[in-house]
Amino acid sequence: MNINMLMQQAQRMQKDMESNIKKAKEELALTEVQAEAGGGLVKVTMTGRFVVKRIEINPDLLQDEPDMIEDLIAAAVNDAVRQAEQVSDEKLKAANSGMGLPPGLSGLF
Repeated sequence: MNINMLMQQAQRMQKDMESNIKKAKEELALTEVQAEAGGGLVKVTMTGRFVVKRIEINPDLLQDEPDMIEDLIAAAVNDAVRQAEQVSDEKLKAANSGMGLPPGLSGLF
């Protein structure tokens, strides 16, 4: 195999990987996760690209102390972020699979 063939193969692999990653990111933008805190008093809907789409607060909660409401919102958002990270990691890992990357490098994309 000559160097030109190797370079062409590397370029094809790079284009394929870029295409797979772009597709995965598009899918993540459409994927939604839902998280809640306080037994469902606060619910957060977030995309796999970490965009908060909706925050629902049970009206009964609004009569409580603002500190408690803020803590529940933060907890629900943090849980949604963890879920979105997990979904993102899985989709991007799948996009990188089969690319022949050395161990540890697929997480960079």
